Amino acid sequence: MKPALILVFGISAIALVVAGWLIQWVMGKDTGTKEMQRISDAIKSGAEAFLRRQNKTIIGLAALFAVVIFVLYAFVRQHNEHDPAAPMVLAIWTTLSFVMGAACSVIAGYIGMWVSIRSNIRTAAAARHSLNDALQIALRGGAVSGLFVTAMSLLGVGGLFALLKVLGYDFA
Repeated sequence: MKPALILVFGISAIALVVAGWLIQWVMGKDTGTKEMQRISDAIKSGAEAFLRRQNKTIIGLAALFAVVIFVLYAFVRQHNEHDPAAPMVLAIWTTLSFVMGAACSVIAGYIGMWVSIRSNIRTAAAARHSLNDALQIALRGGAVSGLFVTAMSLLGVGGLFALLKVLGYDFA
């Protein structure tokens, strides 16, 4: 495997480990009073229902666009001498890249929303005692989303390059 791919996977692994540590740290914080928990549970229920609906929509649209991308690359796009592969091969790889990107986006979005929902009550509970503690919880909870988006992006692109390498395609 090329050193650049090793670096990409290493950075992704570090980002996921740090995100996991941040999740554990945030989840270990106080969730406040019973009244705060009751309100938080209602917000959590609504947010999770929204997330389920959003993911169904994203998956449906991604499937539709994957078909459109495949058809356009396989049958509509004009082949030229600078193309690295035949139209059908380009169609397959472009569609696979799109689907992997959509999957990575859904995973990062789900984890980010899951942590954000649970960070909110802990931030509010901490704010009763210390603004510094509340700010730390809020920032660390938000950092999880950034780390997951970065890690999933790198894993998606790195995974495609690794798959190409395994299948015998060489790239500079």
